[in-house]
Amino acid sequence: MDAKSLALLGGINSAIIKFRGLYSQWSSAHGIGYHEMLVLYSVREQGFCTQKQLCESYLLPKQTIHNVISAMRACGMLEIDEAHSRGREKAFALTDAGRAWAAPLLKSLDAVESRALALMGADNLARLTDLLLTYDHALTTAMDETR
Repeated sequence: MDAKSLALLGGINSAIIKFRGLYSQWSSAHGIGYHEMLVLYSVREQGFCTQKQLCESYLLPKQTIHNVISAMRACGMLEIDEAHSRGREKAFALTDAGRAWAAPLLKSLDAVESRALALMGADNLARLTDLLLTYDHALTTAMDETR
C-alpha cells in the first residue's frame, strides 16, 4: 500500500479511536464504565435495549454485554421489558431507580453533545455520518470479499 493510502487509513482509524476515547473519558469522569454508557445511550434512543442490539450496534462480544446487563440488573438499574422482548431475546429498560440514576448522566451527556453539534454544525455532522456509513459499507464489502 502506498504512503498516501496508509496515511488516510491511519487518520480515520486514529480519529475513530479518539472519538470513542472521548466517550470513555466522559464515562470515567462520571463514575460509570464505557459499556454502561453504551447501554444508557441505547436506552435513551429507543427506551429499551437488547443484548443482541448492543452486540451488533457496537461490535462487542456477547459475554461483555451479558456481564454489563447482569451487573446493571443486580444493582436494580435495569429490568426486563416484556413489551419489547421477543421469545428468547429479552429487552431491558431502566427501572425507576435506574431512570433517577441515569437522568443527570444523560443530561450531562446531552449538554456536551449539543455543544459539540453547535460547534460543528448539523450539516457537517450529517455529512460525516453519511461518509462514515459509506466507509463502513465499503470496509464490510472488502472484508467479505477476502473470506
